[in-house]
Amino acid sequence: MTHSDRGPDARSTDIASGAGVPRWIAASLNFCSRCGAELRFGAIEGEDRLRSSCPACGHVAYVNPRLVVTTLPVTDDGRIVLLRRGIEPGLGAWAQPGGFLEVDETVAEAAVRETFEETGLQVRPGEIVGLYTRLEAAVVVLVFEALVVGGTPAPTPEALEVQAFHADAIPWSGLAFKTTYWALVDWLERRHPHLRAPAFTVGR
Repeated sequence: MTHSDRGPDARSTDIASGAGVPRWIAASLNFCSRCGAELRFGAIEGEDRLRSSCPACGHVAYVNPRLVVTTLPVTDDGRIVLLRRGIEPGLGAWAQPGGFLEVDETVAEAAVRETFEETGLQVRPGEIVGLYTRLEAAVVVLVFEALVVGGTPAPTPEALEVQAFHADAIPWSGLAFKTTYWALVDWLERRHPHLRAPAFTVGR
């Protein structure tokens, strides 16, 4: 099955679908969160794949991807703001601001909060640029285009540098993630269709 068969969000993953829970997550699923008994991995009646379940109380330990909410902040003069990451993964490489959605906020609120925390910029989320699957990290990345409406860009514990780039000066060779690459590709197609991105060659 090709990426196109799986939808455009498959462009950002190198792992085939249907492989089940990643090993690095499965290694932490040892005991039942309800009764504390040891979980058992295997077939379960009524389920379409192998899962971890509790033989004592019957609880099924479902594993679902986490949602990462990010923005492509755009300045009044049309430049796009990226940050040079100050933490792993992607330390020292360029990415869009963002982070995990909290259980008590909307995706728009998360976009505003994460962007301010990482860049010092206040933004107003607009159109959704895209959704991108990262099976490697067990996440789905939501990317908003966002208008910069205030704040002052400044380094933070998560950003070594915050910089605005013209569309023809995006640092393609220094991007941290495939999700950043494809979000920028999709943004260019929408806002600057005359520009073409180079092939993705680095990052995670």
